[in-house]
Amino acid sequence: MHVDYADLEKTIASLTHGETDEVALMATLACEIHHADDRFDWTGFYRVTEPGLLKIGPYQGGHGCLVIPFDKGVCGVAARTGETQLVPDVDAFPGHIACASSTRSELVIPVRNREGDVIAVLDIDSDQPDAFTETDAARLDAILQKVFGTL
Repeated sequence: MHVDYADLEKTIASLTHGETDEVALMATLACEIHHADDRFDWTGFYRVTEPGLLKIGPYQGGHGCLVIPFDKGVCGVAARTGETQLVPDVDAFPGHIACASSTRSELVIPVRNREGDVIAVLDIDSDQPDAFTETDAARLDAILQKVFGTL
């Protein structure tokens, strides 16, 4: 099963309408995104909790790393640069942090608030190599902008 982004957007818009609590929003998105596609083996948020540091937030799947500095791993790069990271082969990514040995590819998208500050990253891991596309990145980024860009 591959995600139906039009349906996912409608569902998320309905579930999050009027909610302003970031953690509640992250929990809802992690659940809905994770269950929308068989490629998504781990889906969750790492929140910016202090300058240069991410801590695990709501997620679906096995355990995740508890703390990720901005100078480590795919999530750190996304948080530090503010740019989406589409990694077809995590073993080829310098400095990849292996929170789960089953991860083969990864998509990490910065989450911004209304002011444009990075407040978290959405991290999606797959146990399949080269699982994510530019379309996945763009459509998920659009959802994140709609949900968190109004906060």
